Amino acid sequence: MCSSDLASVKLFAYALCGLLTGLAGVVLAARITTGQPNAGQAYELDAIAAVVIGGTSLSGGVGSVLGTVLGVLLIGVINNGLDLLSVSSYYQAVIKGVIIVGAVWLDRRQARS
Repeated sequence: MCSSDLASVKLFAYALCGLLTGLAGVVLAARITTGQPNAGQAYELDAIAAVVIGGTSLSGGVGSVLGTVLGVLLIGVINNGLDLLSVSSYYQAVIKGVIIVGAVWLDRRQARS
């Protein structure tokens, strides 16, 4: 591939990411019926946890889309379950952090073998 092809792929990826981010913002604002600048706070932790649970290695970036989708579904079930159990948001973040640390530990353990 020549450098112009790579530049066009990178431009497309950034444009698609921006479009989907804007769409997510509109959907979130419609859902909570107001524009809150900090409404998506801590969603990055959910995204990282979903990708790591899905099997993507943080050190090498090797993974699959199917694994990430399964990780997203699992994080959604965990979030819903913790909300139904009335667990505070502080402890929910701690639990997700422990899940990420455990998944990274398992990934590192597999990489050594």
